Amino acid sequence: MNIYLDDTYVKENLIPFSLTRHVADINIGIFSIREKWEKLTEGVATISNSSENAVVINAALIPTVDNYQTIIDKSKSGVFIGEDDSIKIIKYPWHIFQLNDWALRMDFKLISKEKQSQKIPETVQVIQSEDVFISEGSQIAHCILNASTGPIYIAKGAQIMEGAMIRGPFSLGENAVVKMGAKIYGATSIGKQSVVGGEIKNAVIFDYSNKAHDGYLGDSVIGSWCNLGAGTTNSNVKNNFSPVKMQLSHQLKNIEVGNKAGLIMGDYSKSAINTSFNTGTVVGVSCNIFGNEMPPKFVPNFTWGNETYNIDKAIVDIQKWKQSKQQQMTNQEIEILKNIHQNLKHA
Repeated sequence: MNIYLDDTYVKENLIPFSLTRHVADINIGIFSIREKWEKLTEGVATISNSSENAVVINAALIPTVDNYQTIIDKSKSGVFIGEDDSIKIIKYPWHIFQLNDWALRMDFKLISKEKQSQKIPETVQVIQSEDVFISEGSQIAHCILNASTGPIYIAKGAQIMEGAMIRGPFSLGENAVVKMGAKIYGATSIGKQSVVGGEIKNAVIFDYSNKAHDGYLGDSVIGSWCNLGAGTTNSNVKNNFSPVKMQLSHQLKNIEVGNKAGLIMGDYSKSAINTSFNTGTVVGVSCNIFGNEMPPKFVPNFTWGNETYNIDKAIVDIQKWKQSKQQQMTNQEIEILKNIHQNLKHA
């Protein structure tokens, strides 16, 4: 049996993240949606063209140990799959942080079934150690891990420096780093080779991004290859505690999100030191945020301060950032970025 993860009908409402990746490659919990399917079905999930024999599944559905077979069976039968207590769907980008607590707990069940945790180092202060999973090759010392509020997962090669305080549910990806004295609350997921510090709460940071210094990030989703300058902070609640609204593009109207929502930032975007983001801000792909005023709540793709980011300069700058983490841009990435840039007036 083959599984084809189809994002045809869900991409538009998941920008900016769906502009640069297949919806199945969105991170939530410990893994991306595609990685979850691969683990649960032994690698039969694909995002390539569907075949006649494939089971076509909505790529925005989040599979778990408990629900994946139900999703397969219903998809085979052509039954509409709605959201309930056991099946969750990412319909909009803010659902990534809103569903992350649940997704972390579900992924932890999958991990703990597959593998055995390494021994917790003696210098680490732990609460509810049975819900802490430490992978081989990680570096952890003189920090606090509190899993009484949710499970904590530390991937291979990850590092938690001394003085960091972490409350679950939480996951730290391969070769990612939590810096000294960081304060991290659940439900937070940090992607591979990302670096984080300061105060973070209920946030998902994709692979290869940095929020390495002091400043607050809460109820937010940060794409890949982003950098938040020192002191960058977002608001996540309005002073009158009224509902927050977000705008994903010029074409889509403001949508009510809930009472808490911080920053949505697309891939390859950056903020200058001491940037302050308003409640419910959406930043597009490849933006460079700087200036004396608070950024607007909707920042279009390829924004450079108050101007448009030149595509050739953007590609050169992205290449430099990728080289800093021993990565290279692919031809596919360049073509995707050029296509987004060409369609700026329609974004």
